[in-house]
Amino acid sequence: MEWFRRLILALISPFYFLFRPFMSEQNYRYMVCGGGNTVLDILLYFVSYNFILHKEVFFITDAIAIKPHIMAFLMSFSISFPMGFLLMSTVVFPGSINRTRVQLIRYFSVAMMNMGLTYVLLKLLVEWLHFYPTPSRVAITGIMIVISYLMQRKFTFKGAVETAPTSEQEAL
Repeated sequence: MEWFRRLILALISPFYFLFRPFMSEQNYRYMVCGGGNTVLDILLYFVSYNFILHKEVFFITDAIAIKPHIMAFLMSFSISFPMGFLLMSTVVFPGSINRTRVQLIRYFSVAMMNMGLTYVLLKLLVEWLHFYPTPSRVAITGIMIVISYLMQRKFTFKGAVETAPTSEQEAL
């Protein structure tokens, strides 16, 4: 996956100078990669909810049905989860002392915790407080970003170097 890492770094590194005065390079990478993945997730949620599910209940069987805002969440998660892990493990937190398998299990654990919290908060905001689904999802995402960053940095990718060397630095 080195080609992927190099591609993403080539796209985002030229803009780091704008954030250098108040943000470490790792935090910048997290902001850009996590932010990009979050935008992808919300876009997929919006498209799934409005255009794939047409705001209608999704029936697995006659007896099992999933409300559209929950099904849209599951659909967007199925794409944003692997993309997020790839970005975090290769671009944001390279060099973790944990093996890839351990990282994936921990990343999945944090994602499941976030999924549970997101589910409960979506139920609260959409079904009990009658807020619109997409703005509710955006607000919940803001809360989850902070929780995820702390968990990923201290738990999933423990020991990752603060700033991984760029390809130019590795060549020296």
